[in-house]
Amino acid sequence: MRVLGVDPGLTRCGVGVVEGVAGRPLTMLGVGVVRTASDAELGHRLVAIERGIEEWLDEHRPEYVAVERVFAQHNVRTVMGTAQASAVAMLCASRRGIPVALHTPSEVKAAVTGSGRADKAQVGAMVTRLLRLDAPPKPADAADALALAICHIWRAPALNRLQQAHAAAAAARLPRVPRTATAPVRKVTR
Repeated sequence: MRVLGVDPGLTRCGVGVVEGVAGRPLTMLGVGVVRTASDAELGHRLVAIERGIEEWLDEHRPEYVAVERVFAQHNVRTVMGTAQASAVAMLCASRRGIPVALHTPSEVKAAVTGSGRADKAQVGAMVTRLLRLDAPPKPADAADALALAICHIWRAPALNRLQQAHAAAAAARLPRVPRTATAPVRKVTR
């Protein structure tokens, strides 16, 4: 499985591609950051993020895109920028028919470090170890993008089984229409 992880942000949008399957060693195929100038107009920044993500999709051809789920913060501006960059990543993937998965920061931290409360340094250290890198990717947004991809590779099999179980349960709850034999129509004459 090849996954593009996206740690959304308007100034620094982390991107990283990891390939592998759960239970086997993983391989990093690329890591980086799509940057935009903080003083540029919002529309231009979003277009720059779109172009950057499109380049990563063209170059690496991922099967899935894992994006950090936007969570509530006290700083509304930060949340809005993160949500906008997140939407661009989801749009780029969906336009190509690539499935998108959203993972919360605590899910990613728990998957990679074993603790949903791990700090950025712990996430970077575990990403370095799991991908057999010489040093943690810089900036932290790049390491977070790789952590998202790792999280998805490890969680996807369980998520797929869960989705199948939910679909089967939903299908079982659908009302069944009884099949009745149709009686021949008799013509009544008076």
